[in-house]
Amino acid sequence: MSIVDFATYAPVRLPAETVDASVFKQAMRNLAGAVSVITIGVGEDRTGFTATSVSSFSAEPPTILVSLNRNSSSWDALRQAGSFAVNVLTDGQSAIADRFAGRGGIRGNDRYVGWDWNRLDSGNLGLRSAVAVIDCELEETIERHSHAIVLGRVRSVELTDQQPLLYWRGQYQQLLPTLDPFQS
Repeated sequence: MSIVDFATYAPVRLPAETVDASVFKQAMRNLAGAVSVITIGVGEDRTGFTATSVSSFSAEPPTILVSLNRNSSSWDALRQAGSFAVNVLTDGQSAIADRFAGRGGIRGNDRYVGWDWNRLDSGNLGLRSAVAVIDCELEETIERHSHAIVLGRVRSVELTDQQPLLYWRGQYQQLLPTLDPFQS
């Protein structure tokens, strides 16, 4: 066993081309994530996208982090809107996730048709039946490589008592039912 002197330790930096992109993507598919729909804009300019790269950034002040591909049609809309909402989907809402992911070719405001939405203080829409709806003001974007890290200051939160939709290894997944050891 060896002891590492962290004061002199320098991380090894490999050129990006030494890591095969397809192998990296396979590795990342092993990270199960909750599926969210990010809603942006108002009226005919409304759009949105599906994301699994959503996480808490800070509790003081409440801030959320979303990763977005800068080639997405939602990228410019998000920067112009100045706000967005994170809708954490329930385990029965994979059709909404597919629609906002662009499957079926439906774009923009048409992605909202067929579901029950609530207008939030920001003007964005929140899915009434979502596990959680988190309304955010765009605080900062950090552009790196193909994506942007989007930081949103949380302005309001709505919760329901539902199970989340998960994405793992390229497929939607559901949590197993919670078993109560005291029930007979």
